[in-house]
Amino acid sequence: MVKTNIPDIVVSRLPLYLQTLNHLLREGKEVISSNELSQHVGIPAVQIRKDLSFFGGFGVKGKGYDIIHLIDNLRNILNLNQIWPMVIVGVGNLGQALIHYQGFARQGFEIALALDNNPKIIGTEIAGIVVQDVADMQAELDRSDIRIALLTVPANAAQSTAEALVANGIKAILNYAPIVLNLPDGVRVANIDPVLMLERLTYYLS
Repeated sequence: MVKTNIPDIVVSRLPLYLQTLNHLLREGKEVISSNELSQHVGIPAVQIRKDLSFFGGFGVKGKGYDIIHLIDNLRNILNLNQIWPMVIVGVGNLGQALIHYQGFARQGFEIALALDNNPKIIGTEIAGIVVQDVADMQAELDRSDIRIALLTVPANAAQSTAEALVANGIKAILNYAPIVLNLPDGVRVANIDPVLMLERLTYYLS
């Protein structure tokens, strides 16, 4: 299966399809049409069919998609057929909440390393993870196979911290800092800024 030249917007919709299909499977549904799936995800059926066609034909004309088969294929496309260890940098209130969040593990993501620069936090154990000194980032990442980072540091430290992560092999960053990161091509960044989302929502509340 060729994964190059797939539009980012297409890839961004695949997890939504997967999440919805998993929910429907738990409810006992076994087969679904693109029209039915469209009603659940709010994306036109023609767009769903086009998105899936980038990766092959998964449906049967006149019948629809076998949900288990489609889930298996989507998990393979998204590289979810393995456990992904992650490092979290910044173990303040948000970082600690993320370490405690069990949803990561249920979906195949494991926070395996936590880094901070606060002497009061370094050496403490949170949900079974001992917080390490961010100054030891290189050594800690050198002995791991971690390629994903959660960045929960203040905005004024985010860019330099992200650059250090990339220099030590990180290829994907989930950025909670309220700043746009400028990183080399080949490094994937997803920004999580709830304030920006709230400001977008308030536009519709006038």
